[in-house]
Amino acid sequence: MTIRNLFIAAFVSITTLCVAQTTDYSKFNKKFNFYIANDLGRNGYYDQKPIAETMGVMADEIGPEFVIATGDIHHYDGVRSINDPLWLTSFEWVYSHPELMIDWYAVLGNHEYRGNSQAVLDYREVSRRWSMPDRYYTKTFKHKDNTTLRVIWLDTTPLISKYHNDSDTYPDVARENPQRQLAWVDSVLNAANEDWIIVAGHHPMYADTSKDASERTELQQSLNPILKKHGVDMYIAGHIHNFQHIRMPDSDIDYIVNSSGTTSRKAKPIEGTQFCDSNTGFSIASLDKKELNLYMIDKNGKILYTVRRTKK
Repeated sequence: MTIRNLFIAAFVSITTLCVAQTTDYSKFNKKFNFYIANDLGRNGYYDQKPIAETMGVMADEIGPEFVIATGDIHHYDGVRSINDPLWLTSFEWVYSHPELMIDWYAVLGNHEYRGNSQAVLDYREVSRRWSMPDRYYTKTFKHKDNTTLRVIWLDTTPLISKYHNDSDTYPDVARENPQRQLAWVDSVLNAANEDWIIVAGHHPMYADTSKDASERTELQQSLNPILKKHGVDMYIAGHIHNFQHIRMPDSDIDYIVNSSGTTSRKAKPIEGTQFCDSNTGFSIASLDKKELNLYMIDKNGKILYTVRRTKK
């Protein structure tokens, strides 16, 4: 065994021990569990590999059904094709734990749109676990206790005009019709009757960030009224590289920003902030008929905060 392999084996053993000692897994028993991860794609550098190992170790105990990957899987300029080496160095070789060989339901982030966005969809023909049927789509799930869940995956980049106006950097965005997507969301939600409804997209609706405010105000004007009208439970996004939970006075939706799985930025409270934290990490959603919990997890497997929704 090489020195490098010995180091990796030792690191994984230490990670497994630390996570095992700090996590109470009983809260996940008999629940429908899944992961949320985003803003990855650093070829294993920074915190990407440690977080991937933690995800795998915890999955061995929790048994997540799938991963919601809310965009920017590929920094910085997307991928050129389904054969781009970045698929191996930023995804396949990093999330290699056996318990992560589950469905990854992804959406496009703005960085995917800097490259060949169609190749991100087409990769489903290469990888068994890359389960991305379209740019926006929906799927329902049913747990053994008859709890039902609907997830709607959105393509938020074309819903924001600044990307349409920069065809040199984001050449594929102008081909997409935002009004068609919004009408589709409305029609899907109009027919939805599941116990829990989660909408996932790359760009947040509300967040503390130095990024262009138009990214959020345009979603607040176009998408948010549709989600509020139909009583969505959570809107989950990434893009900002930190954890945030926001509740607005005029909405019953929990607005979630899931942190980056590689590098992070500082966060501070804004109107509606219930929690914010600058750690890297991922999230675990765990639900049954009466309760939906979203646990924000740091790179060591520690639960930093829990978003809890209940139903009578």
